[in-house]
Amino acid sequence: MSSTLAGAFGVAALFVAVLALVFAIQALRARTDTSDQVTPAPLPDPAPQPEQPEAKPGTVKSELRRLSKELDATRGELKETLQHLAVVRYDAFGDTGGKLSWSMAILDNNGDGVILTSINSRADARTYAKEVRSFTSESKLSPEEQEAIDTLRKESGPTVD
Repeated sequence: MSSTLAGAFGVAALFVAVLALVFAIQALRARTDTSDQVTPAPLPDPAPQPEQPEAKPGTVKSELRRLSKELDATRGELKETLQHLAVVRYDAFGDTGGKLSWSMAILDNNGDGVILTSINSRADARTYAKEVRSFTSESKLSPEEQEAIDTLRKESGPTVD
């Protein structure tokens, strides 16, 4: 779970760095522009561009290209991280009270991941883990486990493009 947050923060930090670089370019152009009219720098286009001649290393243009490539790679990696979470709490035995049992589905954008279940009684607790592929499991799922997966299936969709 912490690696997922670290990945999300990494993507956010990279995005902020690209925005800061774009604003720095705009400020530099505004200072060096001799006319009264300042034209803002175009934002980088996320659509793939035809190959252009490589800019000189160390220039703003080359750094923007490098950051754009890194951002695309990070987005691809982030799609495969376990980033969707659903928890269903319930009382597995009528005498324990307090809904101490739970099932938690942790999945990526493809519906792959794991479902963890803890069944709590007065005397003990048992924990189970079941593999999930494409929102289904080869293991038999309890109604609560299926509910957690169904919750994520309904909410599924790309979180990062």
